[in-house]
Amino acid sequence: MSVYALAIHGGAGTILKSNMTPELQEAYESALSEALLAGYAILENNGSSTEAVTIATKFLENNILFNAGKGSVFTRKGTHEMDASVMEGSELRAGAVAGVQNIRNPIELAVEVMNNSQHVFLSGEGANDFALERGIAVEPESYFFSQFRYKQWQTARDSEHYSLDHSNAKLEDLMRDKKFGTVGAVALDQHGNLAAATSTGGMTNKNYGRIGDTPMIGIGNYANNSTCAISCTGHGELFIRAVAAYDVSALMEYRNLTLDQAMNEVVMVKLKNIGGEGGMIGIDASGNISMIFNSEGMYRAMKHSSGKMEISIFK
Repeated sequence: MSVYALAIHGGAGTILKSNMTPELQEAYESALSEALLAGYAILENNGSSTEAVTIATKFLENNILFNAGKGSVFTRKGTHEMDASVMEGSELRAGAVAGVQNIRNPIELAVEVMNNSQHVFLSGEGANDFALERGIAVEPESYFFSQFRYKQWQTARDSEHYSLDHSNAKLEDLMRDKKFGTVGAVALDQHGNLAAATSTGGMTNKNYGRIGDTPMIGIGNYANNSTCAISCTGHGELFIRAVAAYDVSALMEYRNLTLDQAMNEVVMVKLKNIGGEGGMIGIDASGNISMIFNSEGMYRAMKHSSGKMEISIFK
């Protein structure tokens, strides 16, 4: 029997059990379970890893709890600018979009770039034009509105601070109480193909068209059938400097580290040494899964054809 598996994440950061009500914890765990089972059903029915990570990521984008798609945070101008990327491990094909607006599911647009354009990475107005040409679903600004996100932005908008995604309303907590709300998925299908998908609304109060690691192939996202598939969540600027996702693959390819060893090296050593907080999920060509983070928590889940399943939030 072929091995297949899926792992997903809904962000990492200062996620403390003491700040989590039972009702909210149940809501997050239910959302993770729904996305996980939707993606896993694709793999179970002999679908591709690309389909699986796309479906799982769409479920997370459609849930207002997560900073991606529907639940995206507000920019300095009070708009929503979203980023997403996808990569296939078989032929190293990839698609990415950055700074898109009104796109219901940015991950769908990233897949469309990969499959039906001559490019890898589209941004801003051009990416939106391509979405309209390809019939990608769009929504009015009201679809993306969340009172919780709006309150976050109201706290930050008159300051020079940006916030990675916070749960407290006090400005002094902005940089201390952090939660990185990026979502993503990695999968191995029954044909031995790996894929990764990542999507985000970015930072609350972000300015100047800021773009983080999420849409950057090899940084927020990477897949190679010879090594692994990786999806990252964290402080994007530091993940960019660390070339985080590809570095895991490189450590496996050139130093013969296992997936777990390579991810630990990047997350717990390289990123920590430069002040990079967050985590990543990964799966290798044999179906081994690792979900590693150096923050207080990470919304995460996995399901394996061996029968193993996990849904976790805290350390």
